[in-house]
Amino acid sequence: MTPTPAQVLDFWFEELGPSGWFGGGPAVDDAIRARFARTWRAARGGAFESWQATPEGTLALLLVLDQFPRNMHRGSALAFATDPRGLRTARRALARGQDLAVPEEARRFFYLPFCHSERMPDQDLSVGLFVRRLGVKDRRVNRAHALAHRAVIERFGRFPFRNAALGRESTPGEAAWLEDVGYMGEVRRFGG
Repeated sequence: MTPTPAQVLDFWFEELGPSGWFGGGPAVDDAIRARFARTWRAARGGAFESWQATPEGTLALLLVLDQFPRNMHRGSALAFATDPRGLRTARRALARGQDLAVPEEARRFFYLPFCHSERMPDQDLSVGLFVRRLGVKDRRVNRAHALAHRAVIERFGRFPFRNAALGRESTPGEAAWLEDVGYMGEVRRFGG
């Protein structure tokens, strides 16, 4: 059975919550895979365009396209397979002001597709959105993550931590960065 946008949002915000969003581990990955793998495959094929009629539906679609695959397909190229559609969906949502129609805690998920992009203009937009459109709560952490993503793209033109999953060979500079600094080192550098 295909879930409704409300069921996707209820799972993400009520059942899972902030502690599971970015550090949930294998149990969270398995739960998302069990409940939403078919939904993600359908979305990958272009389904659920109608969800974009409302801010809540768009948010649910963004979770399916941008967040769920990172859990379901961790370490695989499939983790990033729906990033282009997620980015297009986020662009349309911003043009309609849908991000501003949801609670602040949910708003960040409209901005993460830009943060996940390997294009510098998207990174610049991401930083601006995280800084200007999110309030004081968690501002330091959100800002640090947005700036860290941007710094990695500015330095390497891509995310080296994706290289293995995408079958890309790391440059010597990327390999040294992965060994010595890594993504969390960048986050700490920006105060996160």
